[in-house]
Amino acid sequence: QVRLVESGGGWVQAGGSLRLSCAASGRTLSSYRMGWFRQAPGKEREFVAAITWSGGTTYYADSVKGRFTISRDTVKNMVYLQMNSLKPEDTAVYYCAADRRPGLVTTISAYEHWGQGTQVTVSS
Repeated sequence: QVRLVESGGGWVQAGGSLRLSCAASGRTLSSYRMGWFRQAPGKEREFVAAITWSGGTTYYADSVKGRFTISRDTVKNMVYLQMNSLKPEDTAVYYCAADRRPGLVTTISAYEHWGQGTQVTVSS
């Protein structure tokens, strides 16, 4: 079983930055894919970014491309989401997700393990 714990959320003004962290424990993640998703009030959960644990290949939703960067630290078993140029529409609960199957996938059902989420609020 993989345990994921997010941190780093908070309140920021539009144009600001935040870095989210996800601490992973419980299994060797060498073949895993890792992802960040978000869910705004009244909306469905949506894909934000993904990374392969082994090679570090990344993929982003169009809405965050060029503003967000996903990365991982294979020694510390951490996944990060650096968020720059934040907009009010980025306000959401952000979730870290993991799955033992390889490849970059954007669908919620393709991720087996989920964290509890961290709130990000961007004010205009």
